[in-house]
Amino acid sequence: MTTSNTLCIVSTAFVASLLSAVFLVLTQKIHGRYSNDETHGIQKSHRTATPRIGGVAIVVGLIAAWALADQQTQAILGPLLLAGFPAFVFGLAEDLTKKIGVMPRLLATFASGILGWWLTGVSLTSVDIPFLNPLLSITFVSVLFTAFAIGGVANGINIIDGYNGLASGFVTLALMGIGAIAFDSQDMGLTVACFALAASFLGFWLVNWPWGKLFLGDGGSYFGGFALAWACVMLIERDAEITAFAPLLVCIHPVTEVLFSIYRRKLRRTHIGHPDRLHLHNLIMRRVVRSRLHIRPNLSNPAAGLLLALMSLPAIVVAYAVHDSIVWGAIMSLVFMLGYVSLYARLVRFHWCSPLAFLLLKPTRPNYA
Repeated sequence: MTTSNTLCIVSTAFVASLLSAVFLVLTQKIHGRYSNDETHGIQKSHRTATPRIGGVAIVVGLIAAWALADQQTQAILGPLLLAGFPAFVFGLAEDLTKKIGVMPRLLATFASGILGWWLTGVSLTSVDIPFLNPLLSITFVSVLFTAFAIGGVANGINIIDGYNGLASGFVTLALMGIGAIAFDSQDMGLTVACFALAASFLGFWLVNWPWGKLFLGDGGSYFGGFALAWACVMLIERDAEITAFAPLLVCIHPVTEVLFSIYRRKLRRTHIGHPDRLHLHNLIMRRVVRSRLHIRPNLSNPAAGLLLALMSLPAIVVAYAVHDSIVWGAIMSLVFMLGYVSLYARLVRFHWCSPLAFLLLKPTRPNYA
């Protein structure tokens, strides 16, 4: 594929997504009765009713890219669009009806992972962990593990979708990181697919950030999480020289967010699916953006979103640097996970402490207020 063809596909995805997002904003009076997000709720930070169906624009952008793509790229984007259908539809149904529970949406992302395997025959057969690799040689285990991993990433994207530009900005950067690793491995089909996906999210991002004229919604966040996770699965399985820890590093923020949120809620004896304002992005908003940086209230939301999205860049850059080293990939994954815990501990205890002590010893009650 020539550079001009690649630019045409990527730019088409971007323009189609951007124009679709603008159209959804301009037609808010028509669909707002169903699509508007409420302004009250424990995790709400906006003050005006806003459409939460931005995922539609992203899917439109991706379909446009698929229509123009060469056969090699279509072979990746086509199954991705079809497999992502359950995750997107169940998320969009929640955006429109506000009646779809967390578990059905999560199961839909698992179904998308299984459907992806059924369409392509691709599932994780190696994750560079000795005791897991033999188990993944069993197809049933491999497919279930893949579906579980995809569901975890999709749920993580949904969790961090709290401020303008955060989730969509992260997914854009993460897909560019996966695309860069694929390019380094001379996998042009996956490279173009990843950059087309990133362009679709970027088109939406320009309407979402900074003023939040359109929200990603559950349809967008679950589909975006699935698309990112599926790109990671394809990267691992299409090139044996790339360590599975490289895509883990790219996704380290949402993955750690999910795992730590489960641990935190178990510790506080609250339901693991119950929403709260104790995620890392919530704490950074209150204790860094507002308290330390003294950013005005009307700017604090987009400032927090941009800051948190950019905080993922170091892990993405490191992933590119160590994508062919299992040892360094594993070490750096652990470093970034412990770094997350250390930062969280600093925000709730107001002083630096060992992440292991924070997780295991819990000498004092953290201040989550």
